[in-house]
Amino acid sequence: MHRDLKPDNLLISPEGLLKFTDFGLSRYFGTPERKLTTGIVTRYYRAPEILYGAQYYGPSIDMWSAGCILAELLLRSPIFPGTTDID
Repeated sequence: MHRDLKPDNLLISPEGLLKFTDFGLSRYFGTPERKLTTGIVTRYYRAPEILYGAQYYGPSIDMWSAGCILAELLLRSPIFPGTTDID
């Protein structure tokens, strides 16, 4: 799991290939019973389960972030701009 997908961590090569960067928060997903930290992902792209404090989560949090990025590309602004987790 990447755990910090955001537009700043995506690069497009001259050939049009999408490349991911900044794997500092990434973790291997192999044991669903393993507790994980909740202070991850930039707030605009954070999945609801992380906002609610879930310590057991999977690759779906990256899919949520990808959807938020796609919406931002279409709207030209973040879809969930908040300054706090409650926002």
